[in-house]
Amino acid sequence: MKLGVNVDHIATLREARHTVYPAPVVGALLAEYAGADSIVVHLREDRRHIKEEDVILIKKIVKIPLNLEMSINKDIVNIALKVKPNQATLVPERRRELTTEGGIDLIKHYRRIRDVMDRLKSNKIRVSLFIDPIKEQIDKAIQLGADLIELNTGRYSESKNKKENRKWLNRIRLSAQYAKRKGLFVAAGHGLDYDNVKEIANIKEIEELNIGHSIICRAVFVGMVSAVEEMIEIINSQT
Repeated sequence: MKLGVNVDHIATLREARHTVYPAPVVGALLAEYAGADSIVVHLREDRRHIKEEDVILIKKIVKIPLNLEMSINKDIVNIALKVKPNQATLVPERRRELTTEGGIDLIKHYRRIRDVMDRLKSNKIRVSLFIDPIKEQIDKAIQLGADLIELNTGRYSESKNKKENRKWLNRIRLSAQYAKRKGLFVAAGHGLDYDNVKEIANIKEIEELNIGHSIICRAVFVGMVSAVEEMIEIINSQT
C-alpha cells in the first residue's frame, strides 16, 4: 500500500506568522527520504497555505510524484496545466470550510468536471476524483474516465461512536471492492491518523493512502522523517 504525504500544514505554520519558513518543499524532501511514495499539496483558491511557488518548487526538486489537489476553478486549472503535476485530484472547495468537507459531486457537476478532466488528460496529467464512498459516484467516475479514485474517509475518521465507525468503515470497504472490480485504482484519505488508519489499511482493495495533518502534527514532536516512517510501519503491519 502506497503512502502519499500531504505537506499543506507545513505551509499553515508558515502562514501563521507570514514568514518564509518552514518551507513545504523541505518537508516534501524529508518525506521522500523517509520512504513516501508521493507528495500531496492542495492549492486552494484563497491560498490559505500552499502557494503557487510551493507547487512549482516541489515539482522541480522532489523526485517522487506530485499529486495536486485542486478545485475545478478556471485559474487553478490553468496553474495545473502550467506546472504539470504527475497527478491532479479534483476536490470540492468552499471558502469558509476549515478543511475539505466531502467528496466532489460527480453527478451535479458532471459537465464541468468532464471538461476539466479533458484539459488535464490532454496534457498527460493523471486525474483522480475525490469522492464519497457511494456506488453512484463510483459509476460516474468510471463514466468520466478517471484514472483512479480517492475514497473520502472523513466520515469514518470523525465517527463519534463505534456504531457509526462500523457503518462508515463497511461503506468504504464495499465501495473499494466495487471500484476494484470495475477496474479502478483505489486510493483513500481524509482525517486518517496513527490509530484509525489501521482498519483502512486492512482493506486490500485500497492501494494508496493520502495523509497529511496527523503526520505533520506528529512531526512537530519527533521530526518529519520519523513521523513518516512510523506511519509507513503501521500501514505495512496491516497489509
